[in-house]
Amino acid sequence: MLKRIGVTHVKLGMFIQEFCGSWLNHPFWRSHFLLSDPEDLRRIRESALREVWIDTARGLDVGAGEAQEEAAQVVAPPPPQKPETRPASMREEVARATKICAKGRESVTSMFQEVRMGRAIEANQAMPLVNEISDSVLRNPGALVSLARLKTADNYTYMHSVAVCALMIALARQLQFSEEQVRDAGLAGLIHDIGKMKIPLDVLNKNGKLTDAEFDLMKTHPSEGYEILRAGQSVSPEVMDVCLSHHEKLDGNGYPRRLAGDQISLFARMGAICDVYDAITSQRPYKDGWDPAESLHKMSEWRGHFDMYLFRAFVKSLGIYPIGSLVRLNSGRLGVVTEQNASLLTPRLNVFFSTRTNSRIPPEIVNLARPHCPEKIVTREEPENWNFQDLDNLWAIPGNP
Repeated sequence: MLKRIGVTHVKLGMFIQEFCGSWLNHPFWRSHFLLSDPEDLRRIRESALREVWIDTARGLDVGAGEAQEEAAQVVAPPPPQKPETRPASMREEVARATKICAKGRESVTSMFQEVRMGRAIEANQAMPLVNEISDSVLRNPGALVSLARLKTADNYTYMHSVAVCALMIALARQLQFSEEQVRDAGLAGLIHDIGKMKIPLDVLNKNGKLTDAEFDLMKTHPSEGYEILRAGQSVSPEVMDVCLSHHEKLDGNGYPRRLAGDQISLFARMGAICDVYDAITSQRPYKDGWDPAESLHKMSEWRGHFDMYLFRAFVKSLGIYPIGSLVRLNSGRLGVVTEQNASLLTPRLNVFFSTRTNSRIPPEIVNLARPHCPEKIVTREEPENWNFQDLDNLWAIPGNP
């Protein structure tokens, strides 16, 4: 029987069926489990939660008079309310996406650490996180994708998972997948690197180039991840295959199985694009991240690497000039893309530099899609040629004309 009780009555040995309230308000990556760890009990009591649902058929019950049941015949928690998914501006969505990124990092870290400790996991319990990311991408595709690109060396593996989840969702929607397929694509992106938890930390977190032996070890992570997911038996074959095959290349020069062409599943080909894009645009201890627009240009030239039909759809999902791209206008001014418009060639920019005077100018939000706008993009610029130190701060400035 399911009962709703206050967190003060929660005790070890109970089976947590569901948390009452927003996914953002509880400290766990999963929503139902047997409560056996005193640390988990402490985290529940110190969280913003006030009530939880327990399953007395799978764990301990509460004492007489303690249960806070809504009614004697309650047999299931009420369905969660659907979050707001109306279109949102960058300014509106950044605040929500910031919270989702923070909770996403916490959740993925917790899930991956359980794997590192040798615990079996049911990866589909991460679906609430996937749904939150999916809703954010539906409201504004650029906000969370761009925020997740801003990583530190300490959280790279975990935030990379959040970023690839968001990119997979955006690509799946661009391809007009069903909502079930969109969620599967997002879950695949979230857990595609779970096998890295079997890699020694000194190799996984190495700040320099890997030796041949270390790289051979790193190349085992797709197979390790596949075995982790197969043991859990909780995700679809498509999700498992992204974990196993996201480093395969169309020309057969990938790993671990050197698959080629149609031997690589559709989801895995999508995963390869999303994984590489986030990796090359992210700041790493041993490498500066590439400009988003420049990254798309370079990826388009890697013949034999990606499915080009899917890659073109990926570009449409992000824009030819993704958020964060540095571009030059016909006026000689430089700006950073802050938001996409319906046309891929006319995004909104934060213009901040004049090449004619070679100096900073007061920042100005320019909407290139505005009727009779005299400005247009003439080329992308490589940030390293200008030595700007604050580009990541410039694209998130609020304000839309």
